[in-house]
Amino acid sequence: MSECSALPGNDAGLVIIVDDEPLVREAMDSLLRSAGLDTLSFGSAQDVLDAQLPLVTSCLVVDVSMPQIGGFEFKSRLADRGDDIPIIFVTGYGDIPMSVKAMKSGAVDFIPKPYHDQDLLDAVTVALSRDRERRAARLDREAGQALYDRLTPREKQVMAGVCRGLLNKQVAGELGIAEITVKLHRSSLMKKLGTRTVADLIRINDFLARQQA
Repeated sequence: MSECSALPGNDAGLVIIVDDEPLVREAMDSLLRSAGLDTLSFGSAQDVLDAQLPLVTSCLVVDVSMPQIGGFEFKSRLADRGDDIPIIFVTGYGDIPMSVKAMKSGAVDFIPKPYHDQDLLDAVTVALSRDRERRAARLDREAGQALYDRLTPREKQVMAGVCRGLLNKQVAGELGIAEITVKLHRSSLMKKLGTRTVADLIRINDFLARQQA
């Protein structure tokens, strides 16, 4: 079961608290809301895995030592389903090996309990910033792919040739079509992609290639 403290119209970010201790959840919730953040609180990792989380800028603050599914296993399960939301681990039983494990797993931070309020707020600020960047990059990737998908198969072939540095007549020779036809395809694909120069076209092509690598 989850507890939600949402601020209407707030775009500062959502912090998802996962801790089996109600008093800890309440204290975190109060602190984060006082900083102008929205919160969702869960008493177990399984509750989060079963929930439909809002598609907004967010991060997780997760207790490492919880019954049934601990923090590290929880992060692993999120990764298995392709969810790379930034995560901050907190624990009352931390040590150096556990801290190293947390950071190697990709956590934003590892904070021992009892924690200083500012330490948690600073970590949340970093985590939300990372998620904004992650979401922006994904939107750019999806937008670029959507534009590319609008091209016809022949336009994609012409684009590939142009991005390899071939002249129109060389592209025409490779594809077995007239040079004027290449020019028409080239003009059409550049309009669809919103580009004006070959340099712009190459940048889009390189960007898509990196995303597919």
